[in-house]
Amino acid sequence: MASILVLNGPNLNLLGTREPGIYGSATLSSIEADCRAHVDGRDVSLSFFQSNHEGALLDALHDARDSHDGVAFNAGAFTHTSYALRDAISAIGIPVIEVHISNVHAREAFRHHSTLAPVCLGVIAGFGPQGYLLAIDALCRNLKIDL
Repeated sequence: MASILVLNGPNLNLLGTREPGIYGSATLSSIEADCRAHVDGRDVSLSFFQSNHEGALLDALHDARDSHDGVAFNAGAFTHTSYALRDAISAIGIPVIEVHISNVHAREAFRHHSTLAPVCLGVIAGFGPQGYLLAIDALCRNLKIDL
């Protein structure tokens, strides 16, 4: 059975109440439940982790190389600033898909650049919580897991 880590960065614990006009009303718990339902019956297991601390996200990525086959990663604002997370993604040797709930390219200019995208398998942005499901599907295809 393949294993995918769904990793979330800063402020994503506030989903549902944080700027609902941008991020919608779904909570992180409801997104996790939707992800679990999405893979029900498939040969894949999901793990979830969220942290507001860059070091904890680095540790989760490092640990993922030994315990997961891929990562769906919403790094939040660290997407635009963290060379440490970029280097970790590059180093772990498993596919990572960058996920954003909002369309970062339709927002402030500083959000248009990702330090992570060049070392990720792909980027999914602007589809709301469904972006997590799309990332899981893309990882499954990449890992040759039946959908």
